[in-house]
Amino acid sequence: QVPLVESGGGLVQPWGSLTLSCTTSGIDFSHNVLGWYRQAPGKERSMVAVISGGGNTDYADAVKGRFTISRDHRKHSISLQMNNLKSEDTAVYYCNADFLVTNDLWGQGTQVTVSS
Repeated sequence: QVPLVESGGGLVQPWGSLTLSCTTSGIDFSHNVLGWYRQAPGKERSMVAVISGGGNTDYADAVKGRFTISRDHRKHSISLQMNNLKSEDTAVYYCNADFLVTNDLWGQGTQVTVSS
């Protein structure tokens, strides 16, 4: 199993907020890119947000301005704060590190459902 575990998913209403967390182990935040990815039924997995070893971030256009990725070096975790959620955000969300993505290694993810 990959050394990342996602949590925090659930059901939320449109325009609501939700925070996802990802605990990691054995990953050096200073030398790796960490990120959040998502996959909706029938669609390919896509990048949502990433944060580099230097702290630089990048976001998918669909979530820019609404989602924020952050990391906690003490807790060895990364989070995804999601605001103003839309039904289109419904998907299974995964956190991962660059070298694991390259090798197509993924955890179980956490389901986020945006519905009224």
